[in-house]
Amino acid sequence: MAETNPPAQPAAAAAAAPATPAPPKPAAAPKPQNPALRMLGLPNLPRKLPSRNWLIFWAITGSFTAAIVYDKREKNRATAKWRHAVEHLAKEPIGNPNALPRKLTIFLEAPPGDGLRSAQDHFIEYAKPVLAASGLDWEFVQGRQQGDVRAAVAEKIRRTRKKQERPNETLAETDETIVERLRERMGVEDYVGTRGDIVIGRHTWKEYIRGMHEGWLGPLDPPVVPEPEKIEPTPAATEAPAEGAAAEEKKEEKKEDDKPKRPPQPQPYNTPDSYAEAALPATIPVEFAPSTVLAFPHRIGFKHTFTRFGWFMTRRKLADEIGRDVAAVCFAASRGWRETDGRYEQEGVLEKDEVGWPKSVFTEEEERKAPPKEGEEPKPPKEFIWASPMRMDARIVERMRRFELLPEDEARAAQIVVPEKEVEGWIKGSLRSLVNWGVDSWNQKPWAPNVGDVNDS
Repeated sequence: MAETNPPAQPAAAAAAAPATPAPPKPAAAPKPQNPALRMLGLPNLPRKLPSRNWLIFWAITGSFTAAIVYDKREKNRATAKWRHAVEHLAKEPIGNPNALPRKLTIFLEAPPGDGLRSAQDHFIEYAKPVLAASGLDWEFVQGRQQGDVRAAVAEKIRRTRKKQERPNETLAETDETIVERLRERMGVEDYVGTRGDIVIGRHTWKEYIRGMHEGWLGPLDPPVVPEPEKIEPTPAATEAPAEGAAAEEKKEEKKEDDKPKRPPQPQPYNTPDSYAEAALPATIPVEFAPSTVLAFPHRIGFKHTFTRFGWFMTRRKLADEIGRDVAAVCFAASRGWRETDGRYEQEGVLEKDEVGWPKSVFTEEEERKAPPKEGEEPKPPKEFIWASPMRMDARIVERMRRFELLPEDEARAAQIVVPEKEVEGWIKGSLRSLVNWGVDSWNQKPWAPNVGDVNDS
């Protein structure tokens, strides 16, 4: 029987046969390399730019870096300008070789919510370069907690008053009295002229003003403080085991041995309410030593991050402001404090800095309000000078003076051109030093073939 549908053998055979591979495309000819890049050993540059995200990243990073570098250079330039403006004072001859040089007093204190190190770093970065260039001497009055500067200023004024009002009274033996006695024996005279005080920060300025009023309007002897009544412990509280009490005593003794106790802060001799009733001492001078207040912007906390970032990017303005104020102190030109709109000028100095202080500055501690525990003595009341408004007496205000830069000194400082190598960074300075070294080496050692001694046969 014949087949109706015979299989298509040629088509099946053709399908089973392997497909022939397509001929490979000829490789593109390599792009000729730039001869200059080839000589430097560098590859060809890419044919296209980086992606959009990379361009945004490098643009932001480059702009931020350039802003930081520019601000740092201008900050160094401003400090160098005022440093050059006062450096001629260090070259002036001393009038009396047997007299002490001019010495300034610098008051700085730990800012609210932070430690003393931040205030010290602020002084070293902005004020110290100008003072060091002037050749002047200075001494520090540092405070670690609220009230230390107030106590130091008041005690210094009281010691001065005791020497004049009570010449026969023997003062307490301190390092300062020992040095003064040695200078008297050696015939070293005291400096005659304008001294001056530098106060750093609004919080230190408020204590400085409070200490001046306490020293000149307060008594020379400390007020009599009644002894606090000791609360006897109840019998139930004395039934602690003897072993536990002995262990606690050993721990306390060990702590006392490891860390020395800090002397207690002297309590104020008067209060602002007693200013009007106080009588001026007969030894009060007609004018006090001039003073100036240096800006100390300081804020802590996450919510002030953008404010601190703005300060960081404009440090050149702060350096120029502090440099001008320190230069005015070095030139010793001063004026009286003014009164505007029925308010003393001292009250408004750096008043805007109080906005960023922590809230704990304006609230009393709960530990001070709580009654003492059984067997403990009540703690003395803590001062709150920073949070309190400044209260001043007209008799003290009219004797205070403020340092001010004269127009001729400021015009002379504006003409100072700071060399570029004084403000450049480490990278540019290193490259400059390398180039100078290469040029000097080229000039000192001329190139010549080493043929030995020409006279040698």
